[in-house]
Amino acid sequence: MTKTERKAYIITGPTSGIGHRTALELAKHGTVVLVGRDQGKLGKVRETIERAGRHAVAVVCDLSDLTSVRRAAAEIIALDLPIAGLVNNAGIHEMRATKNAQGWDTTFATNHLGPFVLTEALMPHLPDGANVVFLCSGVEDPERRPAVIAGFRGGRYISAEASARGEWKPGGSTLPGGDAYATSKQSNLATVMAFARETPRLRFNAVEPGFSPATGLSRDANVFLRLLGKYVLGSLAPFIRYWSTPARAAKVTTNALLNESRETGVYYDERGKPMLGSTQVRDPRFQDRVVAETRALLSTALT
Repeated sequence: MTKTERKAYIITGPTSGIGHRTALELAKHGTVVLVGRDQGKLGKVRETIERAGRHAVAVVCDLSDLTSVRRAAAEIIALDLPIAGLVNNAGIHEMRATKNAQGWDTTFATNHLGPFVLTEALMPHLPDGANVVFLCSGVEDPERRPAVIAGFRGGRYISAEASARGEWKPGGSTLPGGDAYATSKQSNLATVMAFARETPRLRFNAVEPGFSPATGLSRDANVFLRLLGKYVLGSLAPFIRYWSTPARAAKVTTNALLNESRETGVYYDERGKPMLGSTQVRDPRFQDRVVAETRALLSTALT
């Protein structure tokens, strides 16, 4: 198979956790475009893939910085690869609020705005039938019992502009960064559903990867909690409902991306079965509002 015949798949956040495992899975099926912040870490993943006789390309991108995202999108387009799919995997859950290069909430920018900009920039260059998968989270649903037990109170969306300022509906979570994370994931899922209706020539689907205590999502957590998650709780994940592992989540994500059915607008759970998002996020009017307000917000920063 020549370079031009080999399909290519883009994945963000491929240097750790679910993203790393997914990148290795995708490499079995074609060239992988690795999109991440750290050039050194990207290089190590690329070397791992190439040692196995497969192909990868690294593109440096800070998803929290919209200028960096636009630059990365242009670099990916210039590669002129036969892109067959995109996985918006990268995400953060900050324990304390910070601001990005544009002065906006970093969690909302990284988890929602950055992937939104990347996806819209690449969509015109994707062939008919290409699949775009967003990793979402059930914590956006205020009625999802495991999320409530964990301390979340669902997405607290007011508007895209308010979210960028780090403002959420009152009565939310007392977890540090909980409302920012849940709202960014609520916005992701709304975007998937709206895009699926807007652009039927492509497929847009979402994955709830399950709770994976072995991932590095909360990199602001203290060392003890991170070690507990990686070495203790992670080993229990396969035996607990709603829990998962990076390896299992990578399989579900890869299957969703490579699925050759024409399904679009589907939200898969941690076992790869269709699930429902929150009542609010299933409302097409809310979906369209999130997308319209996101575009309006971005138009003020990307001119």
